[in-house]
Amino acid sequence: QRSPAPRSGLSVRRALSTFKGPDPTARAPVRPPAMAGVSQREARKAAERRQKRAVEEQRARIKLVSTILQKPEELRTKDDVTLLSACVDTVEELEKRKQKTEARKRKLEEVIDEPDELKKKINLLAAAIQAARYLVIYSGAGISTAASIPDYRGPNGVWTLLQSGRTVSAGDLSEAEPTLTHMGITKLYKEKLVQHVVSQNCDGLHLRSSLPRKALSELHGNMYIEVCTYCSPNREYIRLFDVTERTSLHRHNTGRKCHKCGGELRDTIVHFGEKGTLEQPLNWKGAAEAAKEADVIICLGSSLKVLKKYACLWCMSRVPHKRPKLYIVNLQWTPKDGVATLKIHAKCDDVMQLLLEELCLEIPHYDRSKDPIFSLATQLRPGEEDSHSRKLLTKDNPGSVGSTVSGGWYGKGCAKGRRKKKV
Repeated sequence: QRSPAPRSGLSVRRALSTFKGPDPTARAPVRPPAMAGVSQREARKAAERRQKRAVEEQRARIKLVSTILQKPEELRTKDDVTLLSACVDTVEELEKRKQKTEARKRKLEEVIDEPDELKKKINLLAAAIQAARYLVIYSGAGISTAASIPDYRGPNGVWTLLQSGRTVSAGDLSEAEPTLTHMGITKLYKEKLVQHVVSQNCDGLHLRSSLPRKALSELHGNMYIEVCTYCSPNREYIRLFDVTERTSLHRHNTGRKCHKCGGELRDTIVHFGEKGTLEQPLNWKGAAEAAKEADVIICLGSSLKVLKKYACLWCMSRVPHKRPKLYIVNLQWTPKDGVATLKIHAKCDDVMQLLLEELCLEIPHYDRSKDPIFSLATQLRPGEEDSHSRKLLTKDNPGSVGSTVSGGWYGKGCAKGRRKKKV
């Protein structure tokens, strides 16, 4: 029984017979002159049909060449070899595509340093911290994965799942607690080894780890904070629940009112594709001033694909040798690896544990009953109890982070860059 002919409709012999040199689509289309007895419209339509036919033939040729390249060389026929020789440009283009795909896959791979190598790097990092005059930490989603909050670009990250066509279910993030890394950062700050923390996370765990707000810039907002922009200065309301239930991309009103002026309250989240304008909790001024003063920057758990775009955080106006020394802790490749003084491939909690042991410091345990958010929070007024359906933070120990919730900031804007596959 013969197998059906390929849908492309182009055999190797036909491809050879129709190949007449360079790709016809590579040249800009030329508007044909009107012929005797043929209107300009008919001539244009004919030209469009020829161009469309040329494009279809080129696509079929690319598909055929790709199929041949996938064969082992010893299984290629004489006609296969002849076609490849006649389509050198197509072969080169396919090879470039293959190399880019492989490079992209390598960048997504998670790498872990061997124990001995990790120990050496921790010693170098500890020495850099002790010698630093002004140290700033840039934190990303990787420091919160131990709290059962997924990152964005890891194997099971939000972006990774969406790009592969899978759905994202966000757990009740208010049940998460500060991780060992969060508590370690707070300890380093209290020991005056860290001067400022710049975070891309919206989970509020830095605030809940007792890190002072003056030492924190939450560039993408905080899920527990809503503000009144009608008051001057803006009036903040810290809540004991996720205030983003009714908000989304370009829609920030939470449905509650300011206690003073009666204006609409809005969340503080900066979604993908938006520009943050709020003074707090973003604290861009503090972040820029800290970066200007820094002589050492440590990046923890961030892919830096977003953070790299903020030039003011990298002192790009300085000559390279006068910029802060950069230390990166991340399992995957980052666009700043090439300029880093040291790159550590390990989980943030593992690095923080070893680092504080090297510095002879003890990491404090998180005590939920002493969480500063309970003293900072503003209670809802009578009649506002039904303005949300999110679980309230309590001083009792929470359950596991697993119940699925809908709405809110988590993963919003991720679909912005997605493209539908051609059928």
